[in-house]
Amino acid sequence: MWKALAQNKTGFILESLDANKTKLVANLSTAKIAALDEITIFGDYEDIRLTDVFGRMKDAKSVPDAKADGKVLRDFFREVAPGHDEEKVYASDMKKIVSWYHILKDMPLFSEPEPNEEAAPVAEAEPESVAIEEAKPAKKAKAPAKAKAEVAEETAAPKAAKAKKK
Repeated sequence: MWKALAQNKTGFILESLDANKTKLVANLSTAKIAALDEITIFGDYEDIRLTDVFGRMKDAKSVPDAKADGKVLRDFFREVAPGHDEEKVYASDMKKIVSWYHILKDMPLFSEPEPNEEAAPVAEAEPESVAIEEAKPAKKAKAPAKAKAEVAEETAAPKAAKAKKK
């Protein structure tokens, strides 16, 4: 699990989310990067989003350790990911998801407000965009720039004429 710190021309500068805080430059042409919102778990009828599973894990009474027995993890996954495909989701997948959860549980992912709750701040941001749009009609300022270019051409023309006379 990595956190993207910045982006450069070829990829991303990443920092590990574990205790080591290792930094890495990932080249997009060779590395495969997926956001948490894009990761899904095989389901019986449709795929289950990992963020939804993490939300249910947060609400669960107790989350088993990543090193727990496969049977314990399977029972837990039946609770937090109902409808997951038990033939395609292996014990190693469940262990990885539980270990990711233990890394992420104290991060802002779980303390940020839901997108539905952010609807009010978005409405407040609209007047700012309107103000920016009102400030844009400054195209009249380009006319003096053309005039300056014409003046420069006029001053260059006599110099060119003097050069021809010599």
